Amino acid sequence: MADPSRILIVDDDPIVAESLGEFLSNEGYATATACDGVEAMDVLNHAKSNGSAGTAEGFSLVVTDLNMPRCDGMQLIRDVRKTHPSVAVIVVTGFGKIESAVEAIKQGAVDYLTKPVVDDELRIAVNKAIQQHVLLAENQSLKNQLAERFGMGNIIGADYRMQKVYDLIEAVAESKTTVLIEGESGTGKSMVAHAIHTRSPRRAGPFITFSCGAIPETLLESELFGHVKGAFTGADQDKPGKCLAANGGTLFIDEINSATPMLQLKLLRVLQEKKFEPVGSHQTVSVDVRFVLATNQTLAQLVKDGQFREDLYYRINVVNIKLPPLRDRIADIPLLVEAFLTKYAKETGKDRSITEDALVALGRSRWPGNVRELENAIERAVVLSKRPVIGVEDLPESVRSTKGPSSPADNDGDTATNAAIPALEGGWNPTPLTQAMETPERLILEAALQANNWNRQETARQLDINRTTLYKKIKHFKLDEPR
Repeated sequence: MADPSRILIVDDDPIVAESLGEFLSNEGYATATACDGVEAMDVLNHAKSNGSAGTAEGFSLVVTDLNMPRCDGMQLIRDVRKTHPSVAVIVVTGFGKIESAVEAIKQGAVDYLTKPVVDDELRIAVNKAIQQHVLLAENQSLKNQLAERFGMGNIIGADYRMQKVYDLIEAVAESKTTVLIEGESGTGKSMVAHAIHTRSPRRAGPFITFSCGAIPETLLESELFGHVKGAFTGADQDKPGKCLAANGGTLFIDEINSATPMLQLKLLRVLQEKKFEPVGSHQTVSVDVRFVLATNQTLAQLVKDGQFREDLYYRINVVNIKLPPLRDRIADIPLLVEAFLTKYAKETGKDRSITEDALVALGRSRWPGNVRELENAIERAVVLSKRPVIGVEDLPESVRSTKGPSSPADNDGDTATNAAIPALEGGWNPTPLTQAMETPERLILEAALQANNWNRQETARQLDINRTTLYKKIKHFKLDEPR
């Protein structure tokens, strides 16, 4: 939070600016001045870039005139609200009109005073504005905490299944334990692996990714363990593998279900002894590596079918993190859409929102490609849309043509596919903290209840809350069991 005593005075009349500054300094505030809106924004931006939360570099309040050259006070209010949302603004002007006062308040000003300013009025207005700044800064801090909880790194999701994933990541990160991540393609397995690494004591070490499914079988062992010169045709020099490159850090092996039998055998030894021999060499290499593995198929079934080593399976299945498919957590779609809209607005310069109908259509889609497919759909819509609001017509045909199930029985076992999508006029915008909390919570509750056929005891158990709390939330959100 910025120092709550720092105030920027903006007025093109230096005498007025000096007078206000002297009064506020006597009241115990630190002040700075700017002659118009352009200079004021330069001062605010410079303070923000050179300071950090909790330093005296930032400002709590802007006291501004309205009629100024280059950039007037009304535009300054809009600019401050957009780029420095926790900074409060008071208007002090010699051209007081009801219309301009109303407009200033609408744009985000805390108060509107006319010159000559009465000391007591200014004192009261400044105190109120400083209090608002503190509340806004605290609200932003809470939203940042919410984002950190519901968006671990690049992982986004408020669904109770995702919260359990977050808990597992936090619980296992500090250890050296091998982790197996299971989930369909596009569910974010690599992001989970990276989150484990960045929260571990090995965060300063390398994070190396190796995908068994992306490399020809003949090169798998060489790529993972390296080879020596002359080991095979084309091996004209020694080459270290991914395993050695990850020494001191984390090795993420994706699509372990595609590993050849020989690679599975070698990997079993590395996991047990932290030793291996490069292809064509008899020299043993020791490494200090933390292994995180992922699969898009059920390894237990592959073991039963004789396609995966049972001993390796039990060796890597120490901590198992299961990522739910997107169709099982559609309550997270608004959060994901908002994140992708923000991401591609920065990349393309196109600031886009989304209509209620488009959001409903996204919620009805099956998403076989999961979060990756949803992101591609939003990127496409942002790039191709010519209007500031994305509609159903801007979505891929596969999404437009999807008709959601009319009842939970039509889901063929897919939980939460029929969960309600909120009516979000003008697009999802979780700015108020209460809205950011309540909207996902309602959707999560409804999805969980539908998934359990409205069995409240089982729903309460899965959500890790008592039944009384669940009943209160059902009543609060007015969730009625379908008849």
